[in-house]
Amino acid sequence: MSKINLNKISHSYNPNDPNPTYALNPFSMTWEDGKRYAILGPSGCGKTTMLNIVSGLVRPSSGKILFDDKDVTDLKTESRNIAQVFQFPVIYNTMTVYDNLAFPLRCRDFSKDIVEERVNSVAETLNLKSFLNLPARKLTADQKQLISLGRGLVREDVAAVLMDEPLTVIDPDLKFKLRRNLKEINEQYKTTLVYVTHDQNEAMTFADNIIVMSEGEVVQTGTPKELFERPNTTFVGYFIGSPAMNLFKTEALSNDSVMINDTLIKTTTDLTKLKDKNIKLGIRSEYIKLAENQKDNVLAATVDKVEDLGNYKLLTAKVGNLTIKSKINREIEVPSDSVKLHIPADRCCVYEDEKLI
Repeated sequence: MSKINLNKISHSYNPNDPNPTYALNPFSMTWEDGKRYAILGPSGCGKTTMLNIVSGLVRPSSGKILFDDKDVTDLKTESRNIAQVFQFPVIYNTMTVYDNLAFPLRCRDFSKDIVEERVNSVAETLNLKSFLNLPARKLTADQKQLISLGRGLVREDVAAVLMDEPLTVIDPDLKFKLRRNLKEINEQYKTTLVYVTHDQNEAMTFADNIIVMSEGEVVQTGTPKELFERPNTTFVGYFIGSPAMNLFKTEALSNDSVMINDTLIKTTTDLTKLKDKNIKLGIRSEYIKLAENQKDNVLAATVDKVEDLGNYKLLTAKVGNLTIKSKINREIEVPSDSVKLHIPADRCCVYEDEKLI
């Protein structure tokens, strides 16, 4: 395993163009040895480009890649000691499942005993033990992807295991178990795992740290808790969470207060240095509750609909022309016409030019 340092990396697929378009805008970051990372963002945002630069499939237009302080920018993939798992199965159909899993070890002259131990261990983790003697071509698409995943995990000496949406073809019920197994493998063998996905649930339940991307830009890096509670941009607030963060256009009225539909809402943000009084207030639906005895930060709202989603009720209400969503304990009775909603000041995020103040 290795600490991976991405130093001032950027990439364009048309670098000779006078005005090149960048798939990755300049960024720097470090992936610590033995941690779990998720690269999260919509299709086309640069996730796979970043992964392929680390693996050596793509050379960056500028910047350096360091593995444990060794510059590997110009090294080919086979010289980087990387395991990569792609979105769709890449296996040897003429080989048995066992031979597919053993192949990376045999190529590196591992002893028969080590091959046996590692193949059986990975097969046990991925529920492939009963298929070890079958030709890989006889397995289903999701089982073949498990083989690809297993080939990436079978080596303990890799610098990192890079996974590009590896669970796309996996049955939904199995996805949860596999994510848990990957976390167990990481904790047991301290393997650095980097997981590309567009699915926030996969990222939030898998990673120690999440790298959120948008249009070639790294917009925020942090723990799932940090991304949820303090999104750095309105994009992260919208992209992370279900439902998305409530975002209201508003204006600052004092050092710490904004106005929403004629109601003064206090925050814990210092608004004295704003360049533009027109800002946005963001708050998660989880933090908005039916007002009880509170006097401040209470919005009068008209109930639009209440949806019972099993473990909670989702209230959608109108505050003037604004729509506000709140997650309510399903045991609480919600009025059918109008409600008063409390907005806790310490849970408010204020954005200027779409960026957190």
